[in-house]
Amino acid sequence: MNSRGREKEEKQCDIRPCFQRDRDRILYSKSFRRLKDKTQVFLSPDGDHYRTRMTHTLEVSQNARTIAKALLLNEDLAEAIALGHDLGHTPFGHAGERALNAVCPEGFRHNEQSLRIVEVLENYGKGLNLTWEVRDGIVNHEMNLLPATLEGKVVRLSDKIAYMHHDMDDALRGGIISESDVPEELAAVIGHTNGEWLDTFIHDIIATSMDRDDILMSEPVYDAFHKLRRFMFERVYTNPTAKGQEGKVDEMIKILYRYYVDHTELLPEYLRDLQEQGKASKERIVCDYVSSMTDRYAVAVFEEVYVPRSWAVL
Repeated sequence: MNSRGREKEEKQCDIRPCFQRDRDRILYSKSFRRLKDKTQVFLSPDGDHYRTRMTHTLEVSQNARTIAKALLLNEDLAEAIALGHDLGHTPFGHAGERALNAVCPEGFRHNEQSLRIVEVLENYGKGLNLTWEVRDGIVNHEMNLLPATLEGKVVRLSDKIAYMHHDMDDALRGGIISESDVPEELAAVIGHTNGEWLDTFIHDIIATSMDRDDILMSEPVYDAFHKLRRFMFERVYTNPTAKGQEGKVDEMIKILYRYYVDHTELLPEYLRDLQEQGKASKERIVCDYVSSMTDRYAVAVFEEVYVPRSWAVL
């Protein structure tokens, strides 16, 4: 598959196609490494096996590669989009995203921030210079948006399938829900276990999309897919056991944002340069910095700035 190119023309690598190079650049980026310490659904869970934003990304990539391979699409392109789609997520997942969106006058959306990271912020303000197709797939991975490539459409569905599968798995592990809680009308279509649901969705996408210029589910499975999403929102994503700490996250992220708006001299030099060059507002570079934090670092900074420490006279 030929690319529409990069913003800055580069010499083609002698051993790696362009989308593989993009995949590698994302994989080696600092933004990707930070995903390992960012929340997926459960805030600071007590256990080693709950998903993080990185494990979510890897599962999206696996789903996308499986579907792309079966449909004879470009696996490298699908994988690059999948690995980059959530780079812009804030600490503490969607709770942090909602907080920044509420407090920043310019708004904040993680898909747009993912694109900003690969175009501008990575490599100390130089960006990664990815291909047009990968950038398009990253920014358009939300369900209400439309990627230009079939591979982008594969990732868009793979993302939703992955998070419903692993969020259900984590909810089962946490005792929040059981597989038998899923209504029988859904189980009759997609199966009775979490593994069966994932298998049904992936096989249905492949069978329905074969030899078509689109990536689709069959009508019965797509209907069950949306009903399962609603079920997950009602029973997991708004569950007080899983989400009881989100009010604290909201306040902490907003406080950090306001602190750095008043103290932009503490931001990294490359971010301050963007403002001084007229390429970004003060509010935007503060969003860039706060959203880049891991859960652990955000808490550490908050404690350092706002939590009193004991002292002793020597």
